[in-house]
Amino acid sequence: MNSSSPSASGTHLVLIPSYNPGPKVRETVLAARAQWSPVWVIVDGSTDGSVHELEKLAANDPDLRVIVLPHNVGKGAAVLHGLDLAAPQGFTHVLTMDSDGQHPADLIPAFMTASAAQPDAMVLGVPVFAADAPRLRVNGRKVSNGWANLETLWSGIGDSLFGFRVYPIEPLRRIMKGQRWMRRFDFDPEAVVRMCWHGVKPVNVPATVRYFRADEGGVSHFNYLRDNLLLTWMHSRLFFGFLLRLPLLVMRRTLGG
Repeated sequence: MNSSSPSASGTHLVLIPSYNPGPKVRETVLAARAQWSPVWVIVDGSTDGSVHELEKLAANDPDLRVIVLPHNVGKGAAVLHGLDLAAPQGFTHVLTMDSDGQHPADLIPAFMTASAAQPDAMVLGVPVFAADAPRLRVNGRKVSNGWANLETLWSGIGDSLFGFRVYPIEPLRRIMKGQRWMRRFDFDPEAVVRMCWHGVKPVNVPATVRYFRADEGGVSHFNYLRDNLLLTWMHSRLFFGFLLRLPLLVMRRTLGG
């Protein structure tokens, strides 16, 4: 990187899980590095050759680290792998973002600043969609958001699915290691619900999102039937967890905590 690169943070890390991201990954990583240091990419068993491009970038950039997992384990599991490596090095927070160019790298500093101002909170991106965003995806997320807000007794989750967000590392690690869920597509919504259950306050910040067409280099691994079945199962078990925690959530809300 050149001399205009951002100074390195010893507490806040950009973590990018990546699975067969297509040609946008190089642009995504360079955009993230232009805004923040360090940036780590967790290559989750990609088979599209993107790892070679990422390793070439990392060879010339000491503030970019590429960690390659031998096979695909899922987004949540890849993030947890990154958390387990980051925590012993003194990092306290991670900003997660997708590798396919949909998330706004230019907002990384603003999200990190919001996290530094409230380090016990999680900073959640609330997507601002362009007019050409797929209506099925835009409207479909309203269902998950409604369930997430019910399951947390309306604790203030602006969006449950948008993966551009900052987490405090230790609460998230404890939650993930305490159960076997949150390892794949269910990671983003289940993380915010369980973090709220553990008293981690959500802070909502608007963020633009862009869906790229295939001819623009866009790649989507979203499977409408499979992933909605996974979300349905996830919210079913979270709802029962919510019922068990309801007295505690009501007491916390009554006391203003």
